[in-house]
Amino acid sequence: MGLTLGVDIGGTKVLGGVVDPDGTVLAQARRETPAHDTSRTLARIIEVITELTTAYEVDAIGIGAAGWIDAKRATVLFAPNLAWRNEPLRDEVARHVSVPVVVENDANAAAWAEFQYGAAADATDSMAMFTVGTGIGGALVLGGELIRGAHGIAGELGHTTAVPDGHPCGCGKRGCIEQYASGSALVRFARATALDTPERASTLLELAGGHPEAINGPMVTTAARAGDPAALDAFAQVGYWLGGGLADLVQIVDPQVLVVGGGVIDAGDLLLTPARAGYEQALAQRGRLPVAEVRGALLGNTAGVVGAADLARRP
Repeated sequence: MGLTLGVDIGGTKVLGGVVDPDGTVLAQARRETPAHDTSRTLARIIEVITELTTAYEVDAIGIGAAGWIDAKRATVLFAPNLAWRNEPLRDEVARHVSVPVVVENDANAAAWAEFQYGAAADATDSMAMFTVGTGIGGALVLGGELIRGAHGIAGELGHTTAVPDGHPCGCGKRGCIEQYASGSALVRFARATALDTPERASTLLELAGGHPEAINGPMVTTAARAGDPAALDAFAQVGYWLGGGLADLVQIVDPQVLVVGGGVIDAGDLLLTPARAGYEQALAQRGRLPVAEVRGALLGNTAGVVGAADLARRP
């Protein structure tokens, strides 16, 4: 199979790319995601596909969708940060194209790309990945294969419980790790400090025009790089919870490599350093044994596109 097209759909963007068999992205197109409107979201997906297929002939299309995908890789059963509920996404897209379409969980797609071409390309058997963005996705590769589970919804690591009866989550539960280690949590932590102790958030508040409610993720990263205490504290809290989640994964599947990806990984060591510290702390005595190294994803925001495109070659 020659060129394939991957589309990565998250809470804020629809990103498409034409990908060759070596995992190289030849062209990209992007639209914003109207997250609360399913028909408009579909329209954005079709716009991205049309723009790219006008310039390139592709043999298949892979869709990486932020949600729980059924075992047939066709329907989005539920999406915590999008409006999809039992959305027949494969069939909706297939009505507009003349090539095969598969739908995959977006974190699965990103993890597959990192396993094939990125941070875990040296792993011979297994890896686990957290994708840290608006929410938290997760994925498992064991025996060289993605683990989808009996119903297609395995690997939803962001919706394991970190704090019983904790912060409400979009999935309907309370206390999911997504509410403590995601980009949304990073912003919530930073805003709370800016409100309670504004003297510790001077850079953050300057970036936000003096309004704590205007603080966003890029501002937190920028302020943390400038040494803003509130921003650094927010990363420390996110890293602590993320590290605990990574340690839990070691106890369950003992993978060769642990990868942290998603949009927040653009912050680099601001995220990875406290995450690794939290990981080592949570391992306790297990840390005396061989355990997976925690690595940052290498493919950046194209991982979901590359993974979805490669998985389209493997129906």
